[in-house]
Amino acid sequence: MFSLFQFDGPVLLAIIAVMLFAGLIHGTLGLGFPMVATPMLATMMDVRSAILVTLLPTMAVNIASIINSKSTLKNTRQFFPLVFFALLGTLVGTSVLATADPAPFRIVLAGLILLYLWNNLRIPRQWLNDHALLAMALFGLSAGIAAGTTNVMVAILIIYFLSLETPRSTMVPALNSCFLVGKASQIVVLAIAGLVGFRLLLETAPLALAAVIALLLGQRLHSRIQVGTYQAILRKLLLLLAMILIYQFMNEANLIPELFGQSG
Repeated sequence: MFSLFQFDGPVLLAIIAVMLFAGLIHGTLGLGFPMVATPMLATMMDVRSAILVTLLPTMAVNIASIINSKSTLKNTRQFFPLVFFALLGTLVGTSVLATADPAPFRIVLAGLILLYLWNNLRIPRQWLNDHALLAMALFGLSAGIAAGTTNVMVAILIIYFLSLETPRSTMVPALNSCFLVGKASQIVVLAIAGLVGFRLLLETAPLALAAVIALLLGQRLHSRIQVGTYQAILRKLLLLLAMILIYQFMNEANLIPELFGQSG
């Protein structure tokens, strides 16, 4: 079974730093913990291991975010079908993650990051309103599958919410609800597959605490930091991580030597 302590000291320190940084980002922007933490960790380990490390911290961050947004949760009832379909998609995606070779998920993760960065993609709002249940099924299932295999659901859901021009006060708790339900189902599937047990949850509990502390700090800094500047830095970081993941995938697949061989 996977254990956090299979990594050496420098990697463990790097993992703690990632938890603090991703928690701070989530607290400041209202979302982004798995989007930041997963690719950063995936540069040090495979995607499946990165997801296992972030299971409990992501859930803790989502719970803390929902608690702090409880006054707006009543506005998210219209998106309950989206949460349900995200749950179903996560069950499917996590089942694939538990049994398949994790190597290809690195390039999928990079692709989802690039999709998130290219956030000009919009679906006609009228179509989304006229086909509300179908739209929530399509976006919920695809986002859930993405979450189950790469831990990144927001890259798909953000297209849906921005297309609807959903207010941030409604969008953030709705997103966190999808994240939380998906993460809970992911833990169950991975536990059944024998990849997650009480030992791993106990080992990652301090990481969850660190992430929540950083989240609370980020929420306090929210009004003091120019969000535009913060987002610009985050986008550059995510782009860099996507490029690193693409390079690592190509290197592991021995595509880089082939490319250089052809050019020579």
